[in-house]
Amino acid sequence: MAGEFTIRSLSALDFPMIRSMTAFASGERATPSGTLACELRSVNHRFLELGVRLPEELRALEPALRERVAARVARGKLDLSLRLRAPEGEGALRLDPTRLRELSELALDLDARFPRLRTGFTELLQFPGVLQAPAADPAALQAEALALLDAVLDEFVATREREGAKLAAAISERIDGIARIAAEVRTLMPAIRAGQRAKLEARLADLMQGNGQPQLDPGRLEQELVLWLQKLDVDEELDRLDAHVGEARRVLGLEEAVGRRLDFLLQEFNREANTLGSKSVDARTSAAAVELKVLIDQIREQAQNIE
Repeated sequence: MAGEFTIRSLSALDFPMIRSMTAFASGERATPSGTLACELRSVNHRFLELGVRLPEELRALEPALRERVAARVARGKLDLSLRLRAPEGEGALRLDPTRLRELSELALDLDARFPRLRTGFTELLQFPGVLQAPAADPAALQAEALALLDAVLDEFVATREREGAKLAAAISERIDGIARIAAEVRTLMPAIRAGQRAKLEARLADLMQGNGQPQLDPGRLEQELVLWLQKLDVDEELDRLDAHVGEARRVLGLEEAVGRRLDFLLQEFNREANTLGSKSVDARTSAAAVELKVLIDQIREQAQNIE
């Protein structure tokens, strides 16, 4: 049954390009201008959508950051944030002695004129320009930001691949289940067809007995019987299911983003399962059609998170 599958322990090597669209990665980097912190997170999305939050010092870097991310990620709604914390510790701020002397002279003059004013040293330090942060090197800071993003992207993609391997393993198990069900139905069909033929022949024989009607043409009866049985035939549906299984296995091994391909294949799987159910004249094939739909729905849930 659909709920009886166990997922094998697989790694990203089994499915080299199957990536989850849900991931998070972060990192920090110390620079002369302060500490850079980077966070990158993503959720499911039909296309690639990237939101970027940057400090003013890195605003000009946004196009390069977007290009960097787009080169590594194909789908998902991503949020990228970079923050710059001012450096801490001794030497973080520089005193401007000239500015301080000018303000001190002005304060003494004001104190002489207004004895109650009493300007303090702390107040002088709060005037703009007295204490200055070290001047940042824009080019060096941008280079540090790009290097940090590359490191975070490495972790981000690795996380996506690890989660993607789990999703692909679950999908692969269920694809195997679809193949098994198709094979079981194919094995059942000769007996089902024979049983349906025997039932129809028995009904026709009853209609032809003891009612005073002229005997029906056996050739015509055989022709009608064959036509009716052909309407119930599911060989083509089973063949297409097998073809879709083969294509799904091939897609899982592709070295490219496969989420959209899987979406299309699931539509095809569902179409064949619906047709199999509508043609069913046996409880066993009806149950098989239901089980197929359960597996297809389970695959769809997993595939929605695949890049």
